[in-house]
Formats: sequence, structure tokens, C-alpha cells
Amino acid sequence: MASAAKPREPRLSAVLREGERVTPLELFFDLVFVLAITQCTALMSHHPTGEGLVQGMLVLGMLWWAWVGYAWLTSVVDPEEGTVRLVMFGAMAALLIVSLAVPEAFGSLALIFALAYGAVRVAHIGLFMLASPEDDNLRHSVLGLAASTAVAIVLLTAASLFDGLAQGAIWALALFLDMAGPYFFGSEGWKLMPEHFAERHGLIVIIALGESIVAIGIGAAHELSLGIGAAAALGVALSAALWWVYFDIVAIVSARRLAEAPQGRVRNELARDSYSYIHFLMVAGTVLVALGLKTTIGHFGGHLHIVPAFALLGGVAIYLLGLVAFRYRHIRTISNRKLLLAAVMLALVPVAIELPAMVVLVLANVLLWALIAYETRVYGDARRRVRRADVPSAS
Repeated sequence: MASAAKPREPRLSAVLREGERVTPLELFFDLVFVLAITQCTALMSHHPTGEGLVQGMLVLGMLWWAWVGYAWLTSVVDPEEGTVRLVMFGAMAALLIVSLAVPEAFGSLALIFALAYGAVRVAHIGLFMLASPEDDNLRHSVLGLAASTAVAIVLLTAASLFDGLAQGAIWALALFLDMAGPYFFGSEGWKLMPEHFAERHGLIVIIALGESIVAIGIGAAHELSLGIGAAAALGVALSAALWWVYFDIVAIVSARRLAEAPQGRVRNELARDSYSYIHFLMVAGTVLVALGLKTTIGHFGGHLHIVPAFALLGGVAIYLLGLVAFRYRHIRTISNRKLLLAAVMLALVPVAIELPAMVVLVLANVLLWALIAYETRVYGDARRRVRRADVPSAS
């Protein structure tokens, strides 16, 4: 009697992730996101109005949510094995088209942006479906995400038929429904590698901070004088301060808390709220700061208009508010110092338009570095213990 034939392995498959290390392909994928962020800054720079800021933030929100989806995906599947690698390359190509369309996402390239964005999201959902053939809970969550994704893509496509306020309103509705989707279905089905997930979001914050460095170079416009050099140095100092207030303690402690959270709903919701949602405030704040720095470097001897002044000081404020929300989500306490400094930054915006741009940049640096110096001294030994061992911190 002939032996029973062995079942064939499916041609399309995904290998589940086993390690916490961020892979080279994930870093390669993020390089396209670098261009996308740069394009968002360029969009707002070319339209330095309130409308331009809103458009830039809407585009950034869409791009962020697409990136977040892949962060969750690659915390479940190994992106460098099986079919996933090839689909990731395809998603990168689609995301590149999205990035190139950003400057005219509300104009002549609105439809191209929507279709390319749809391709990025469809690839993401398809890979998640490959990863969940025998996991009913994960499949249920993926199907729910597919529904909210489809709604967003349809609305973006419809928005390309409009302009002005109507177009912006449809974009805002699409972004809201897309990001709110995970609240409409259970969170138990998702899976993630906590250390990988936290590291991936830390890396994207670094990418956003890198945009502020790029903006300094663009703002200098191939010129170098004593004033431009001083403004550039102050810009780097401000970016370094933003890096410090997150990576010195907050990133370390929050990653440990995510790893220690009970697996399942508790961990998934902590990851969703503190990383997928709240980190957007930090990235958005950083992109606004990049816009403010680009303008400040180019006009260091003059005065800032209201939009770049808000971008510079308001961007720092939004970044700090993100850190306040991040801490509250983890330990249910509020960082009063960061909250107060955020309020001060926002209150200084009307004053900033009356001051030389260089003075505003100096002021932002002094206030932020004063906060860092104070907190470093206050936490002292506790800070050193946190950075050397698994010890909780209240910072």
C-alpha cells in the first residue's frame, strides 16, 4: 500500500518571531519613513500657515499609523523569513510613493497618495492574515483592523475629490476612525515581543529627532557664518535635550514595565496606549521642532512669524505633554515639572514673535536644560540605579 502523501506546506507563509532583537530589514524599512517625515516638514515649510500645519499633522498621523501597524506586525512575525521579506520590500516601494506624494497630498497628488497608502496598509493586513491561520484570537483582531483600515482608505480616496475645508474634514475623519479602530474590538488577540516593541519605538523617536538635524542643514542653505553656526549649535543642543528627557530614564523604565506587564490584554493595551498612541505626540512635537529650527536657522537675525514660533516652542510643549501622558499611563502620576514647562512654552509663543529668533532658540534651550539639570540632581542615586539595574523610578 502506498504511504500517505505528506501535506504540502503553503506557498505563502510567515514565520513567527522568536527573538527580541530589531532586525536589519526593520531598520531598512524605517529608512523610507525618514523620507516621509522629511516630506511632512517640507509640506509645512512650504505652507507656513495654520492650514499648512494641520495638513502636515494629518499626513504625519496617517504615516504614523501605517508605521505602527508594521511595528505590531514585526513583533509577531519574523520580517526576514518566508514571504514576509518580499512583501516588506513591496510595502517599502509603496511607502516611497506615498512619501513622494506628500507635498501634494492635498492637491494634485491626492488620489495617488490615497492609492499608494492603501497598498501599504493592504500589504500589512495581508501579512497579518498569513501569521494567524491557527490563532482565532489574533485573526479576530486582524479582521477588525482590516475593517477600520478599509474605511480609512475609502475616505482618503473620497477626499481626493474635494479641496479646502471639506477635504481636511474627511482626512480628519479617516484618521480618527482608523486610529480608533482598536477600541472597537478586543485587545486580547494581539501578540508582541515587549523588548522589541519598546526598542522599535525608541528608534523611531531617534529618527524623528534626526529630522531636526536635517532641518538645521536645510535651513542653513549651504551658507555658514558665525550667526548660522551658533544657531546650528543651539539647534543641536535643543535636539539633544529632547533626546535626554526621553532616553535617559523614561525609555528604560517604560520598556521594563511593558516586559513585566501580564501577557495578554493588560500588556497589549499598555503597548497600544503608551506606544502606538502617546508616542505620536512625541514624534509630532519633534517634527514641529524641526520645522521651527529650519526657519530659525534661516532667519536667525530676524523675528519669527507665529507659525514657526509655535512650531519651535509648541513642538517642545507637545513633546513634553507626550511624556506627561506616557508617565500617567504607566504609573498614574503626573510629572508636574514637565507639565508646567509645557504650559510655559505655549505661553511664550505670543512673546516669541516680538523677540529675535536667536533669543527664542536660546530661551527654549535654557528652559529645557534647566529642567534636565534639576531632575538629574533631584533623582541622583535613584537615576544611577535605574540606568544600571532593574530598579523602578518615579521620573
